[in-house]
Amino acid sequence: MQNTMSDVVLVVDDSPESLGMLNIALNNQGFTALVALNGIQALAIAEKVRPDVVLLDALMPEMDGFETCRRLKQNLPNTPVIFMTGLSDVEDIVKGFEAGGIDYVTKPISPDEVIARIKTHIRTAKQALSAHDALDHAGNTVFCVNELGRLSWATPRVHQLMDTLASTDASPWATIAPLIKQWLQGDHSQDLLIPSFSQPIKLAYERQQNDKHLLRIIQAKTEKTPADLQQSLPITKRESEVLYWVSYGKTSWEIAQILSMSPRTVNKHLEQIYKKLGVDNRTSAAAISLRILGV
Repeated sequence: MQNTMSDVVLVVDDSPESLGMLNIALNNQGFTALVALNGIQALAIAEKVRPDVVLLDALMPEMDGFETCRRLKQNLPNTPVIFMTGLSDVEDIVKGFEAGGIDYVTKPISPDEVIARIKTHIRTAKQALSAHDALDHAGNTVFCVNELGRLSWATPRVHQLMDTLASTDASPWATIAPLIKQWLQGDHSQDLLIPSFSQPIKLAYERQQNDKHLLRIIQAKTEKTPADLQQSLPITKRESEVLYWVSYGKTSWEIAQILSMSPRTVNKHLEQIYKKLGVDNRTSAAAISLRILGV
């Protein structure tokens, strides 16, 4: 079964012969092949088109594959990089992994072997990305650490919380790692309270994943108010109060009773809200406010 054309492979090699051979092999398998003769070209291409996998020559003039890989990984942290190398020394192989590579093939290249490895790494990367996207989309406050309490990965929501709670600490994960390590070595069926920052952080243990531990930040729920809407949106104090109650499904008549104003005044405020938010109805305005209120 062939791959869809959405599977993009960026091939980086200073040998036109190798590029030609790999381009044909990839196209025959239904991949979209992008080619670059050096690291600079590769970086420029990756800025315009995000590849699903990178096939990278280790030895190239000007910028070698190791440096190219490090720079690619800054913008493509989840994209697998497979090194192509004639080097077989352990030191060079380790250097490739340290630069961010996930695999390597030795030259002369066997197209069948390369295709097999590409398919495997694309499939694995997409599965991992799908799992992370699901967690990120749900706004989960989960993260993963190793036995030493050091961070392996975290959802964007966790990074946002840490940036807010530990704003004065340049390395918050290093600060809490010893506390997490000690907790993991003891009874982690009980939640861990970390008092290291402006507000304490409470962690719950979820489960073990191979040699990693999945943890969750327990958030204390705070009731959002119209002031949160006014702070986040270009609306006045009174408009934020009207929008707040619209979010809870109140009619104009009900909002008028709550805020001690006439239904006509409520509707006037709604007209201004629609204009400022760029929407044309109550449902769209409520959808915007609900995201802010977290209802």
